[in-house]
Amino acid sequence: MLRTLVAACLMASATAAGAKGDDSQVAASFEYDRKAPFNLKEIGVEKRAGAFVHDVTFTAIPGSNDEIKAYLVVPEGKGPFAGVLWVHWLGEPATTNRTQYLSEAVGLAPKGVVSLLIDAMWSAPDWYSNRIPERDFDRSMSQVIALRRATDLLASQSTVDPDRLAFVGHDYGAMYGMLVAGLDQRAKAYVFIAAAPSLSDWAFFGRQPRSKAEYLRQNAVLELTDSLRRVKNASTLFQFANADPYVSRASTAVLFDAAHEPKEKKFYDANHSMSAPTVAADRDAWLAKALGLGVTPSR
Repeated sequence: MLRTLVAACLMASATAAGAKGDDSQVAASFEYDRKAPFNLKEIGVEKRAGAFVHDVTFTAIPGSNDEIKAYLVVPEGKGPFAGVLWVHWLGEPATTNRTQYLSEAVGLAPKGVVSLLIDAMWSAPDWYSNRIPERDFDRSMSQVIALRRATDLLASQSTVDPDRLAFVGHDYGAMYGMLVAGLDQRAKAYVFIAAAPSLSDWAFFGRQPRSKAEYLRQNAVLELTDSLRRVKNASTLFQFANADPYVSRASTAVLFDAAHEPKEKKFYDANHSMSAPTVAADRDAWLAKALGLGVTPSR
């Protein structure tokens, strides 16, 4: 999933950019053809209370045959509406896909939110155990580009106000969202849920790379705290669990310290699944304020 013909070229340029620490070179490493067609296809549509749920696919990487499965949740009415991109976790099989936040997105639609919920690369069955560490870098590059393409698709909707975009991600969804945030300044609000401060923190639970030192060197350009420090003019909410075996309290401080103001950090009596009702309630209230839901935007 999300394989690309340009991965080899991107690998070399991104590694060099990471070594130099030049933001412009890092950004150039993740560039793609922004005029490439989405090849958006609708598989079906379902009417729910106050919303239409479109089952769609679109081209993930320009020039490839890979397609992303997604739900596009659209409120009734003409808008303009806020837009939210949702990216799921790697956890229970039933929710390790675009369905994880579907009910929440439907609930926000009547309040004035268009949502795009996508299948990320880790939605594939046994994705983690089937990983080949030496391919992690180019897969990560492709996933970041795919998420930027998803942002493009969301912003291109005629009912979406491109000045009121947000991102919500859980677990790997949050971590790859941080990479996107450091490259793409369109979103004005971010919610990062149960994230670790580095992709490398979760890279070595299974199959080991041939050389750990080489792995860390190659993936240095993907450091999340570097990305967070690049994010300006946006609000950020971090949501963490008190009983999370994968994210320590010290790790949460590392991420929070890297983000610019305005920012907020909340802890919940929950585990890594972050399924406690208060988590969603707080998130939705925060998004409503950050995106001005219920307030007619000035033109």
